[in-house]
Amino acid sequence: MRLSFNQRILLILVCLGAIPTALAILGWGLTIRSTARAPGARDAIEEVAASGRALLHTVDSTRLSSPERRALADHADKLNTAIGQLQRADTFSRYYYAGLGLVILLLGGAFLYASIRFGGHLSRQLSRPIDELIGWIGNIRRLEPLPPDRPRRGAPEFASLRTALRDMASSLERARAQEIEAERLRAFRETARRVAHEMRNPLTPIRLAVSELAHSGSQEHREAIDVLVAESARLEQLAREFTEFGRLPEGPPAAVDFTELLSELARTSVPPTMKIGMHLDPSTPVLVGHYDPLRRAFSNILRNAAEACGEEGAIDITVAPEDVSGVRIEICDHGPGVSVAIADRIFDPYFTGKPGGTGLGLALVKQTVEMHGGTIRLMETPGGGATFVVRMRPP
Repeated sequence: MRLSFNQRILLILVCLGAIPTALAILGWGLTIRSTARAPGARDAIEEVAASGRALLHTVDSTRLSSPERRALADHADKLNTAIGQLQRADTFSRYYYAGLGLVILLLGGAFLYASIRFGGHLSRQLSRPIDELIGWIGNIRRLEPLPPDRPRRGAPEFASLRTALRDMASSLERARAQEIEAERLRAFRETARRVAHEMRNPLTPIRLAVSELAHSGSQEHREAIDVLVAESARLEQLAREFTEFGRLPEGPPAAVDFTELLSELARTSVPPTMKIGMHLDPSTPVLVGHYDPLRRAFSNILRNAAEACGEEGAIDITVAPEDVSGVRIEICDHGPGVSVAIADRIFDPYFTGKPGGTGLGLALVKQTVEMHGGTIRLMETPGGGATFVVRMRPP
């Protein structure tokens, strides 16, 4: 029969407490027995008393003088008194040591019982947290959430172990989510690359044919030709976005001045009908990155902000240092904002809330920012609108 962990701990603790206690009780008993009296001590006392009385009876007191007779009588009295005291002392020692032995046995039994109870309590105190942590490991292995944390009494080491295990579970969950997201993006990029390749093959002859129709076609077909030109251009733009989404940054990285980049994009990517508020901190550090993908990403954010406002109103751009060597970029519009229903999916590939959108613009932005070690987050602009917050870190 295999003992449980709790039972093994209890057995060890009971042995550690009970065996020394039993040995101590046995040693105390043997000591009491050996010190109570020597073997035959009472018999020796009786023999001495009998021989003393016999000696006194053999003395002829008639031949003794009066002082000698008084001395003999006095000796006889002292002998009888001494023998009586010795007998009483022997009787008392018997009862005393017997009582002392009983008290020691009772105390030893009480101590043994207390050690067993204490061992059981201590074994539960040790085994319960370990059983709980083993259960938590099972939850982690089955990808189940850990039970809610609640105050517990016990050794602080177990509390530290629980905290460390919760932190490890959280880290594993984040790493698992990141791996799933990375695998999903890899699949999206591969799909986008293949779709872009398949789209470009027929697009080239289509564009050539449409161009020839535009030059040689009759006026009555002009509307149809315009539709073909516009739609083929849209397909080409879609193929270009697919290609960009499936392509990693190329070439060596270079220094990127985000204040200069955002200033230039504010002039070229925002319609002149909109007002731009620039808040550029000159102490913003220059980071190393791929300029062209970053330029496309921030240009996409600005175009989205302008479209959300109907190309009217204002856009606020803030570029400032963050922490020791990071950069924080905020692009705020004052349009209708993003509804809660789609806020969590706005960076997903192929998801769009605009008619005719490809759903790749903001996905490309997120991909580019994360490839440079940064993060992007959508927030609500105070008073209405959407704010994109980009945090860039040095590589």
